[in-house]
Amino acid sequence: MNPYRPPWALPRLLCFIRTATYSSAAVTAPTTASNSSFPLKNVTKLNFEAALSELRDHVRAADFVAIDLEMTGITSAPWRESFEFDRFDIRYLKVKDSAEKFAVVQFGVCPFRWDSAKNSFVAHPHNFFVFPRHEIQVDGHSSEFLCQTASMEFLAKYQFDFNTCIHEGISYLSRAQEDAARKRLNFAYRDEMSDASSKVTNIKDKKRIGIADVLFKERMKNRLREWRDRLLSERNMEFQAQEGSNDYKRQFQTIFFKMRPALTLSDFTSHQTRLIRLVIKKHFEDLCFVVVDDGDANLQHLVVYVDSRDDKELLMQEVNSDQKEAAEMKIQSAIGFRHVIDLLSSEKKLIIGHNCFLDIAHIHTKFIGSLPSTAEEFVSSIGEHFPYIMDTKILLNGDNILQLRMKKSSTSLSSAFGLLCPHLASSFQRSSNWNSGDKHEAGYDAFMTGCVFAQACNLIGIDFALRSPSENLVDNEKLQQHVNHLYLSWASGDIIDLSTGKRVTGSLRSNTSKKHQANILFENIVLIWGFPTKFNARKIEDCMYKAFGVMNVVSVYHLDESAMFVQFAKPEMVSEFLNLKENLERHDDPISVLHPLTELFEARTTHAAGYEAYKKICSSPISKLLFADQAEAVGINCKTASIKSEAEKSQMHEATTC
Repeated sequence: MNPYRPPWALPRLLCFIRTATYSSAAVTAPTTASNSSFPLKNVTKLNFEAALSELRDHVRAADFVAIDLEMTGITSAPWRESFEFDRFDIRYLKVKDSAEKFAVVQFGVCPFRWDSAKNSFVAHPHNFFVFPRHEIQVDGHSSEFLCQTASMEFLAKYQFDFNTCIHEGISYLSRAQEDAARKRLNFAYRDEMSDASSKVTNIKDKKRIGIADVLFKERMKNRLREWRDRLLSERNMEFQAQEGSNDYKRQFQTIFFKMRPALTLSDFTSHQTRLIRLVIKKHFEDLCFVVVDDGDANLQHLVVYVDSRDDKELLMQEVNSDQKEAAEMKIQSAIGFRHVIDLLSSEKKLIIGHNCFLDIAHIHTKFIGSLPSTAEEFVSSIGEHFPYIMDTKILLNGDNILQLRMKKSSTSLSSAFGLLCPHLASSFQRSSNWNSGDKHEAGYDAFMTGCVFAQACNLIGIDFALRSPSENLVDNEKLQQHVNHLYLSWASGDIIDLSTGKRVTGSLRSNTSKKHQANILFENIVLIWGFPTKFNARKIEDCMYKAFGVMNVVSVYHLDESAMFVQFAKPEMVSEFLNLKENLERHDDPISVLHPLTELFEARTTHAAGYEAYKKICSSPISKLLFADQAEAVGINCKTASIKSEAEKSQMHEATTC
């Protein structure tokens, strides 16, 4: 018996596999054209149009759609990672920075549809290769993005095809970029239509013309007049063969354009072309200079004969209309992968992700527009496009039945898939042509995410066999409490409500994390950076103990090698510390020299500030590896930055004393 099972046989095998022995929800993956052992449809720019057409049907019929993204990195600097001392609004700023700095290189989309006849879900996993290539001019320069070594190594480990991504990846425009491109198009069209009599109405021969240009213009005037006169006298094209000069034949060829005789201009420099335009404008009312796209992204220069001024205006209207239509087609083509995002948005399906807040932030900045500066503004914007989002990690940690089933195991995607969908996981891995590279491809991870969600729904008592086709999953009372709740930071357990932009109370974090987070009082924290390299957290902690007493220094926490947080027992001690720093730097008397903090400040490079300075530094788009360099680049270079009075603390503003 041949142990090899071809890819097309996998779906038939899966038809008979249940995700659990008592489950009414099985998952079937249909056969797709793919070289992968997993029946996954890989999509590049070569097959994008056909794949998009099929995906439209699958999404419209879907009960929910699972997504997953692969990126070139997560954090642009060590201090940009999520820390326990990060306030809720700063956690958003760090996610924002990540989404803005790194690129999406693969986007997985997997619609799931309940098939009542087979009593199972049918999944259609798609793996889109994406690359931020500008097909049209957007903002004057090409895209730039960061790559993080660990992320690139991770992609390479799982056999990510970088060549396919770069050469065949699908480009895209965000909605904001599309709007900007269309505004430029409309502006150019109105500008051209404002004077349809000529493309060169506003060209003025202001520069002093040399003798060579004078001779060239005279020669062009004679040749154009000769060509026009022959048209009028002979009314045929036979004169073209009578020209004796090879250069003439190469540079001037007669064709028909818009049912009018025209000359093509070839092998002229841009300066010569400009002179020809000037000659036509000045000497020939019945000739019209036009520039058209030849269909291969090359510009073709033509001199067209027109019968009258009205005919000239009609010709220019036709040319401008064609150019606008061609530009519109280029914009539509350049939208590229964003058509998939528009499809998901327009269908308003329940979107399923796993620990997916960063994914959603990427979707916004890549395909919608720039990320807002606050979480509240972000959720307002994203809610207009994706009103229903479910995070399987939230679901797994927020339901007692699922927690019991997970047996306190990791809620990572691969772990959850193995525990909740063991038959599916083992079936793929037992396949003789299983390719480990399939795992962690965006399309496969989207498939796993959808399977975990389907099985989780089944375990908490949602029976898809009894569910009405018209019933929306988001209205199910067993899911409502989890819809639009995403982990802003899994490390801290902070959850953001996409309906309000606020932090969800009673977040699903561990008891240890809850206890420690409760002890963090941001108004009690001072930020110190730029200190001498010989100082570490332990040494600074000892200095603080000596200066303020052991009971008044709660904790010292390193951001990176150049910066740290110190939390005091009382908020007023932040001001005391900042004032003390300023006094010690200003005086060098014996008492000041013997102070425990003098050594910390003697290098004159040490800076300190209240917590709000940290927010200002994190909100900057500048990327520096060390926090101290970042602070200097942002402009937080005062010797001391202090917080405002107690009455103003609630306003979360910063005041500085240099």
